[in-house]
Amino acid sequence: MPTRPYDDAAPYFCKMNLIEVTTPAQVKEFIQVNVLINREDPNYIRPLDKDIYDVFDKEKNKAFRFGEAKRWILKDNQGNLIGRIAAFVNKKYKNKGDDIPVGGIGFFDCINNQEAANMLFDIAKNWLTEKGMEAMDGPINFGERDTWWGLLVEGFEPPLYRMNYNQPYYKNLFETYGFKPFFNQICFGLQVKNRLHEKFYERHAAISKDPNFSADNIKISNLAKYAKDFTVVYNKAWAGHGGMKQIEERTVLKMFQSMKAVMDERISWIAYYKSEPIGIWINLPDLNQWFKYLNGKFGLLDKLKFLWYKKTKRCTKFVGLVFGIVPEFQGKGVDAYLIVEGCKLMQRLKIENGQYIVGKPIYDKYEMQWIGEFNPKMINVAESLGTQRTRKLTTYRFLFDREKEFKPHPILH
Repeated sequence: MPTRPYDDAAPYFCKMNLIEVTTPAQVKEFIQVNVLINREDPNYIRPLDKDIYDVFDKEKNKAFRFGEAKRWILKDNQGNLIGRIAAFVNKKYKNKGDDIPVGGIGFFDCINNQEAANMLFDIAKNWLTEKGMEAMDGPINFGERDTWWGLLVEGFEPPLYRMNYNQPYYKNLFETYGFKPFFNQICFGLQVKNRLHEKFYERHAAISKDPNFSADNIKISNLAKYAKDFTVVYNKAWAGHGGMKQIEERTVLKMFQSMKAVMDERISWIAYYKSEPIGIWINLPDLNQWFKYLNGKFGLLDKLKFLWYKKTKRCTKFVGLVFGIVPEFQGKGVDAYLIVEGCKLMQRLKIENGQYIVGKPIYDKYEMQWIGEFNPKMINVAESLGTQRTRKLTTYRFLFDREKEFKPHPILH
């Protein structure tokens, strides 16, 4: 990796200034820290500024209904930006097994200097302590877990859209301060041209004999229908597990409509039994392959640029967002059926005389968003596809009572 300014230059820092973010100018500096720290890294893709702004916008982030957030930037004695951090309290934030109130930190960036990192961690810890927290997890998001979650520790490749990216030395900054891994988050990938394991085709063939089963790709012209079907599966498969709550149909429809400009109808699928939805497999193109040209901006002109790049530059990867089967159909091969049905378009798969023949795929690579290692069932599903582990992110925990026993996230059964 390229050398960062001030690497290991502790004597330089006779004075550092920690500043709470309160003004529009400081909000911009908070964004700029991330750019400065990563600017020499060829794998870095600048996040869209609006996506970061939205996290801290009380009108746009529902997490503010249940908590609050603070941000700080760190400057050296010459006024150069050298770090940032945010801290959150959220009444809805709870992990399985938690017996103490836990706050969060996120959007951490820092030069390779432990003294600087300690100042950032300390200010967050002190604020969280004032709020009654007894531990802090990080880096996490102030809101949903599908974005800005975990510290990248393996697989320093260009990040997926709204996925954390950081320098390798961050791991040492966290662990030297005293953070311990709470759970690891694994991403999986594969070459789309490869055949699946034969058991997928066998299970697909068996289920296909029953005319009650069917699958359909999500079509932009009828998003209301598919939003309803998605909601049914999601609420049966996830609501009530691990603190996840019911999702409303209108929320899903709004989400689908916001994704409309970037959706590829060929790569998102729903399975049915007697016309009732029983499984979902939702994917998107790797949006960062286009967003990387926008340098974090997404105004009107940038949106037009995005549409131009989307039209003229082929995206080589698609990304798995959600995959699930309702409980009553789990373990019956519906997962294999849904995946192979999707491959009919994704891989241009043909079935001739009972033989499954892979054609020319529409994308080169597939990568799944992270799965927690505390969920071995989903890890096994991912590995059964013949995937390779592509990245590992870690959610760390720091207990304020240093004598208290540390317990990692429990395994789900």
